Amino acid sequence: MTAFSNRYSKVTETKYCSDLSIPAVVIKGLAEHKVTLGTPLCPCRYYEDKEAEAKDGYWNCPCVPMRERHECHCMLFLTEENDFAGEESAITYDDVIKHSQMM
Repeated sequence: MTAFSNRYSKVTETKYCSDLSIPAVVIKGLAEHKVTLGTPLCPCRYYEDKEAEAKDGYWNCPCVPMRERHECHCMLFLTEENDFAGEESAITYDDVIKHSQMM
């Protein structure tokens, strides 16, 4: 999911949050859902039925709001106008592990 996130950030010209623990935790959650559900279901939402939501696809990353309007409520992909956008459009696997362990 780290490679996917870095590619998507580059293609969409978005940045990661200045607090790298945010993208790290989101990427870790996406990876966990990819393993358990077979798809990167958004980890930032509550679902009554995760399997049904994963099949529906609306909240699979990149979710429909991100694809249509560049609105990522997880704060993973931020436009430069966002006050929380940092300078980074790439994160390493090691950074994901390091920053997500704190959460």
